[in-house]
Amino acid sequence: MAIISSRSDNNAPEPKRPKVTVQPEKQPEDRQEETLRPKGLEEYVGQKALKAVLGVAIKAAKSRQESLDHLLFYGPPGLGKTSISLILAREMGVNIHLTTAPALERPRDIAGLLVKLQRGDILFIDEIHRLPRITEEILYPAMEDFRLDVTVGKGQTAKITSVPLPRFTLIGATTRSGSLSAPLRDRFGLLQALRFYEVDELATIVRRNAGLLKVPIDDAGALEIGRRARGTPRIANRLLKRVRDYAQVEGDGVITEAIACQALELYEVDPRGLDWTDRRLLQILIEHYNGGPTGLEALAAATGEESQTIEEVYEPYLIQIGYLLRSARGRMASAAAYKHLGYEPPKRFEQASFLDGIDPLGLRN
Repeated sequence: MAIISSRSDNNAPEPKRPKVTVQPEKQPEDRQEETLRPKGLEEYVGQKALKAVLGVAIKAAKSRQESLDHLLFYGPPGLGKTSISLILAREMGVNIHLTTAPALERPRDIAGLLVKLQRGDILFIDEIHRLPRITEEILYPAMEDFRLDVTVGKGQTAKITSVPLPRFTLIGATTRSGSLSAPLRDRFGLLQALRFYEVDELATIVRRNAGLLKVPIDDAGALEIGRRARGTPRIANRLLKRVRDYAQVEGDGVITEAIACQALELYEVDPRGLDWTDRRLLQILIEHYNGGPTGLEALAAATGEESQTIEEVYEPYLIQIGYLLRSARGRMASAAAYKHLGYEPPKRFEQASFLDGIDPLGLRN
């Protein structure tokens, strides 16, 4: 897969982030991270419901010789939104243009990408909820009518010229779907959530990627890494590389369950996948605020983390495993969190009324 940087004018200022086009032709990989990405839907592990929906969409689009409808992928980071988009480009046999919303600060940034698109191409915008308003409004006619409206001139002499665009597919990826404006969200034909992975799915991913990295690993070692990967393939890959280092230095190079446990304890990743920051967050909630409830801003100030980081990086997994509860009054540590950290749960957890109004999945706030 060749990575081709977008063209830039020598006199123009350098963009803050690169925009790249990925060609569908198979080329020798020059980056290790690229080799770990699955190449097709059959190699993609997990997200069974999503794969089934996309499989139907791909076959239908190919049979009609049309481009895919616009898609929006949302969910916590590291679950494979970019990987599945690259797979869609390969399956459809088209180019994919990768960029991020913060890189599209000015109208000409998005206009430059749109005019380069060819029929059927995919435009992937990561963190699309961060698009500037003026850039977002340019996308409306591009997504619906496949045209680019350009304003020529200023003041009373200004005129709007419409430039036709080839039919293309916009794929938006976001960790905060609720932050998208309704007009933009409604223009996507398919909205799909990516969910956390099961331990056995992560173990399969670890075994596959260990083979690509030429690292010997047994099933128990892969399962142990998968168990501590917080339901996220990106974290599983990162832990695999760290355990590989430990196995080469402290062992014979083979990743076993014992080696995986020793390595991950060294990196302070416990059997439930909690790292030092996770445990510190829960510990402060228990010791400083008597288990809660407390507000997000107060928790951020006490931990020294940004509130957005807590909400987007740490909370989703802690809520999923039932260690953190969210209510209208704030964040609370659960009885399971007390026990995991070695604390005695307060007697109030035995009272059914204490759980009234608690939202264990964090859906209300």
